[in-house]
Amino acid sequence: MKTIEEIREFANQNPTTWLGTGAGDQPHLRAMAMWFADESGFYYHTGTQKRLFEQLKNNPKVELGFFNPGDGMGSMQMVRVTGKIEQINDQSLKEKLLEDRPWLHDVFKAFPEGELFIFRIAHGEAQYWDMSLNCREKNTPPVVF
Repeated sequence: MKTIEEIREFANQNPTTWLGTGAGDQPHLRAMAMWFADESGFYYHTGTQKRLFEQLKNNPKVELGFFNPGDGMGSMQMVRVTGKIEQINDQSLKEKLLEDRPWLHDVFKAFPEGELFIFRIAHGEAQYWDMSLNCREKNTPPVVF
């Protein structure tokens, strides 16, 4: 079983995330670039002008999927993280995001009706999987964080 520290390290090394949300009874899945993960959570951002923002506002429950294909079927690894998002209203963190991802300035110039929405998943469950655990998910408890 992986520790939450190992899960965060895996996420930081494989930041392309499949983020699942729900709207009514319909799941929605999209690829996103995680900003970072640390002891306080898994951090993301979007714009308030996007459907994702509305979905998160109406239902804060999400699932994240991180994937490393390795060298093929026998070496691929995945992590699923389930939890509720928390909005982050921290000016210094917003400034850090704009410093880390300067292309966001151009996005919000092009779509001025939107605002930056930073969120994290601070609490939930994480499930590690690789081929050695195939068909054993029921017997592999998730990591609660």
